[in-house]
Amino acid sequence: MLNTSKNIRNAVLGLALGMSACPGFAEIAVIVSAKSPISSLRVEQVAPLFLGQSSVFPNGVEAVPIDQSVGAPVRDVFHARVTRKSGPLLRAHWSKLIFTGRGHPPKEAPDDAAVKKLVAENPNFIGYIDKDAVDASVKAVLIP
Repeated sequence: MLNTSKNIRNAVLGLALGMSACPGFAEIAVIVSAKSPISSLRVEQVAPLFLGQSSVFPNGVEAVPIDQSVGAPVRDVFHARVTRKSGPLLRAHWSKLIFTGRGHPPKEAPDDAAVKKLVAENPNFIGYIDKDAVDASVKAVLIP
C-alpha cells in the first residue's frame, strides 16, 4: 500500500512538472504600450484584431496587431487560446482573406523582445509575449 501511494505521488508530480514545461501551458500576456489608454480587453475583443475582422480598439482608436513569427511557441499558445485557430487553420483563414482582397495578416516580429519594443513605442499597437517578459514599457491587458 505504501509503495502504491508513493507511485501515485510520483506520477502526479511528474505530470505536473511535464505540464509546466509544455508550451501549451505557457503563460502569455496580450500587451499594449504603457502609454495606451486601454487598460483591459476580453478575448472577444482581441481575437478579431488578429483575424482581420476588426481594426479598432473598443474605444474606436486604430489597433495594429503584431503577431510573432510562425514557429514561435508563444504564437501557437496565443492562437490556440485567443483566436481558437491552429497553425493550418490560421493559414487557411488568411489565404482566404488575401485571395478575396479582404485583408492581410498582422505584421510579424521574431520574438518577445521585438514585439515588446514595437508595442512599447506605439500606443496603437497590440501584441502578445510571454507573461514573464512584461515590464514597465508595456501593460498586460489580457492574460488568456
